Amino acid sequence: MSKIILPATIEHLENLVGFVSECARKTGFSNKRLKEIELASEESLVNIFNYAYPEKSGEVTVTCFSQKDTLLKIEIMDKGIPFDPLSLPEPDLHADLSERKVGGLGIFFIRQMVDEIQYRREDGNNILTLTIFINKAV
Repeated sequence: MSKIILPATIEHLENLVGFVSECARKTGFSNKRLKEIELASEESLVNIFNYAYPEKSGEVTVTCFSQKDTLLKIEIMDKGIPFDPLSLPEPDLHADLSERKVGGLGIFFIRQMVDEIQYRREDGNNILTLTIFINKAV
């Protein structure tokens, strides 16, 4: 298990995604899967930066649990306002662009890039867990 805690600001995005990337690399993921894991992590983190702390500053904690050559779990935790990203409806990708709702594509893309995604609210924390299996294509 590895962990990093930084302020939830865009200035720390590169360090946080780099941390996740290093965890994924050590787990044994291919370069293609590394890029997908980085993108899913980045999207999750940017949502926290933009929405979790509207009135104040806060931190984000990223914890990686890995089993070499098997799987990687990325736990992203913040103490921001309660929000379950999995409660968002699937976007209608077939609707005319002028009829589509703004937002909601980020979580859609995250779901495409990881094998499992879970959310829970625990002790005042939002906890998003992304699980990626090394031998399973998304």
